[in-house]
Amino acid sequence: MSRSWPPTMTNSGSHRTAGRHLAITALIIAAMSLAPPSQPARATGKLPLWELGAGLFLVSLPAYPGAKTYLSYLLPYPYIVYRGRKLRTTRTGISGIFVSTPRVQFDVSASAAPPVNSHDSPARSGMPNLEPVFQIGPQIKIHLYADQRLKLDLHLAVRSAQTIHFRSIGWVASPYLTLKIKNWRDSGWNLSMAAGPNFADHRYNQYYYGVAKAYAGANRPAYQAPAGYAGTAVYLGAGRAMGRLRLGAYISYTSLQNAAFTASPLVRTRQDFTAGLRIAWVFAESKRSAPSPD
Repeated sequence: MSRSWPPTMTNSGSHRTAGRHLAITALIIAAMSLAPPSQPARATGKLPLWELGAGLFLVSLPAYPGAKTYLSYLLPYPYIVYRGRKLRTTRTGISGIFVSTPRVQFDVSASAAPPVNSHDSPARSGMPNLEPVFQIGPQIKIHLYADQRLKLDLHLAVRSAQTIHFRSIGWVASPYLTLKIKNWRDSGWNLSMAAGPNFADHRYNQYYYGVAKAYAGANRPAYQAPAGYAGTAVYLGAGRAMGRLRLGAYISYTSLQNAAFTASPLVRTRQDFTAGLRIAWVFAESKRSAPSPD
């Protein structure tokens, strides 16, 4: 199954509660990892210990992987960067670095998914709404190659998934490769690419793709989602700094071909696109330099 790009987007006005906005903000923070800012290096070649600013983020994404309905959000966000030895708040949100060697780093990875109002998704009409979902868990990062401009890493992440009300809905595993390119062709733009498969247990897949008998019908049979392969994602992001201005954009493509749950009546397409744009202004930064490069 396929569809044209860009997709038709629905209005996100039905998602107005504080909890939902919190989840969307977390999603934005996670998505910002795909739109890396340029490094505002000083004459010493080092980065400021912290930066503080504010910005706007525009994102378009499917209601859930496999849905034909797209949602769009335009939201403000705080631009906060801290580059400590053990604690960092950078492009991937907040991370604690527990073990770091020249070849291996052990830290925490996090992700989030927005709420889904079943009224906005014809496939889920009459079914309960999906709550915002947070994912958090340990990650091993293996440094495969690095020079002054290129950095290639292998990430091995396992995350526990919970709803906004802290109800556990299973586990997700995401091994993926990342390639970062600084100052691509001396343009001032930094590029970030990532690709890898996703895997999920029965409870996680059931949360998104299961259909209980109470909600089954002629066009939506009951379905129990199995554990297993949950698709492959490919990302491309770009970002740069222009004085105190920070610009970024990203696009991602996910294929659900051969995913364990493609027989679900809630899977209406096996291709997904997500795109985002952000702009931020840094109004304060530390005079002290960071202990190590970001």
